[in-house]
Amino acid sequence: MNDTFRFSRRGLIRAGAGVSLAALGLGAGAQSASAAVAVTKRFDLAEPSYDLFRSKDTHGARVQQSFAFDWKNKFLYVATKRSGSAESDGDLCINKMDFDGNYLSYMHLDGFGHGVAFAAVPDGSGTELWIECAANSGGYGTALAPVTYRGGTTLGSPAASAAYRPIAGAGEYTCSVDPVYERMIVRYHTSTGKRIAVYPLSAFTTRSFGTPLADFKQPSIPGTAQGYTLYGSYMYFLTGDAYPGDGTPTGDGNTYVTSVDINTGAVKQGPVLTKAGSTLHHREPEGLAIYRTDGGEARLFIGFATGKEGDRRSSIFYKNALV
Repeated sequence: MNDTFRFSRRGLIRAGAGVSLAALGLGAGAQSASAAVAVTKRFDLAEPSYDLFRSKDTHGARVQQSFAFDWKNKFLYVATKRSGSAESDGDLCINKMDFDGNYLSYMHLDGFGHGVAFAAVPDGSGTELWIECAANSGGYGTALAPVTYRGGTTLGSPAASAAYRPIAGAGEYTCSVDPVYERMIVRYHTSTGKRIAVYPLSAFTTRSFGTPLADFKQPSIPGTAQGYTLYGSYMYFLTGDAYPGDGTPTGDGNTYVTSVDINTGAVKQGPVLTKAGSTLHHREPEGLAIYRTDGGEARLFIGFATGKEGDRRSSIFYKNALV
């Protein structure tokens, strides 16, 4: 097993590049760092969803946690819990797939985190995964790390001090990428709860973070948090649970999607019930991501862990109506 954490060729700029909330004038009650993000169209969450694929195999038998697109090299990466590991271990399996859901290869990330959200950033012909690392006792990552995807390998997590913490003082981090407007959204934990920061994607590719474009307290959204992403000036938040009991489909479930204006920190639409994949077994909402097709159509993708216990599958749907 390879326990060495390998940074990319761009070099290391440590957490000192981050700045504290106080330095930004962002006390715990602050809603937004600025209105620096130009207003864009948003997805109409009340419009129908469409299939990308249903019930596709991954490397392990456990549920998916999230997924991300490498939008230039045309691959999909699905994070699942590592088979045989405890929830608190933070061990993940990253599955590389094509857009039809065909499994291609895997990479094991030991001690990284829960996998609520991550980003797959094109790096030449390869992919750099920005993902939480240095899992705490609850199994959640306490920093962010760039990991070059290498199929068939196992990587041990770096210490938080050897990774990146863009917001000084935060206890947990995850991130998701907007490939259309080239921004990264970061969800982080403070003593007063969850907050959201938005950066130019270049802050991550150069490892120089500075002041975020927006920073606000996550609004109160009911339900079990299951993923988030960013498109333009709106954040999208996924909540819900698997079907109860043995996972047999019952009604429409309780999966909801909500949009949030990142310039104000206020809910724009929702929570809106989604019935995507409502007939699938188990159907636990797991992950959101953005992709724009070669034809220029922006899509908001919604993931579900589906299938029988011991043989969980990946199912992914999308919305494409903008207003």
